[in-house]
Amino acid sequence: MEALPKVTQAELLERIKSGKYMLFFSADWCPDCRFIKPAMPEIEAEYSDFTFLAVDRDENIDLAAELNIFGIPSFIAYQDGKELGRFVNKDRKTKVEVEKFINELPVTAK
Repeated sequence: MEALPKVTQAELLERIKSGKYMLFFSADWCPDCRFIKPAMPEIEAEYSDFTFLAVDRDENIDLAAELNIFGIPSFIAYQDGKELGRFVNKDRKTKVEVEKFINELPVTAK
């Protein structure tokens, strides 16, 4: 998973304007983030039509606030720069819950 450097919302939107992206907001100190991280390579492989981007919430605190990310770990899916859906709350997330979220996204075929 590629780590997204510190970016503004405008820079992020320019980066994800074409294609399918999954933003994974987390932080090193977050125990619930550490809980889901071991499952992320398998989730990435299963949903290879998405480009997964790891977003360090602390490094991108302004971006997180602009995107209303107030709990981590959190996920936001985009297609061609438009938000498809979000799995954002303060709860621990399991692999099954993340897969359910992705499976229920209104993704258009490309």
